[in-house]
Amino acid sequence: MSWLEKLLPPKIQQTDPADRRSVPEGLWVKCPSCETVLYNTDLEENQNVCPKCSHHHRITARSRLNYFLDSEGRYEIGQEVVPLDPLKFKDSRKYPERIKEAMANTGETDALVVMGGSIHSINVVAACFEFDFMGGSMGSVVGERFVRGVHTAIDQKVPFICFTATGGARMQEGLLSLMQMAKTNASLTRLAKKGLPFISVLTDPTMGGVSAGFAFMGDLVIAEPKALIGFAGPRVIESTVRVTLPEGFQRSEFLQLKGAVDFICDRRELKKSIAETCAMLLKQPADAVST
Repeated sequence: MSWLEKLLPPKIQQTDPADRRSVPEGLWVKCPSCETVLYNTDLEENQNVCPKCSHHHRITARSRLNYFLDSEGRYEIGQEVVPLDPLKFKDSRKYPERIKEAMANTGETDALVVMGGSIHSINVVAACFEFDFMGGSMGSVVGERFVRGVHTAIDQKVPFICFTATGGARMQEGLLSLMQMAKTNASLTRLAKKGLPFISVLTDPTMGGVSAGFAFMGDLVIAEPKALIGFAGPRVIESTVRVTLPEGFQRSEFLQLKGAVDFICDRRELKKSIAETCAMLLKQPADAVST
């Protein structure tokens, strides 16, 4: 080695790009509201609510039920009911192909998960839509699972709670899908006649046939902050009636102002609020809610 090479700094060793460590996907999440970069694990521990601006991120049905229900004594209802293709429907793709893809992407067999369990030791039946399964659309399976959940609530004399996150009726099932609006509402009528509460929680988004059906039929209608709730979307309405809609149209806060929603509740407070409400509606003592 010459004296000149001794004076020069050593060269930076180049590593093979294939050997370089990469940041695992899904480790960080950027909040779409405040644009804060959040550690995904911290966000999940906060029930997928941004700790900086309280933006409510969308979550899966099972994640929501895991946050909501007590860990002990859970059981699933109607999981054996799976979708069929009685109309042999095909648009750009066959309906069974879309179903198979949705199953692979979500791990669910349809867009509604129904579970029995408890919240702060008060027994309930809870249903939750999986929006990632074909936009949370309501077909025959969703309607059947919903009705089975209501019947279980009637048999056990417990409240029925539903979390909606849906684009509406499933077009691939045609009239069979629209029929679920009447079917689900009829089951809620039987629940009401038994004097049992139905609590509807509207999350982002709740649209179409579900919003025109049972979503607003609750004895108590709760919404998460800034959730999009309505029948047709704002852009469709604007292009139809040709008027500029007010700011925040079809958001939770706007609907509460108009009396369509009873109150807005932060996701992190939902379990306690609904447990206290159920205790009151069932005329149970205040100390029935154990925290």
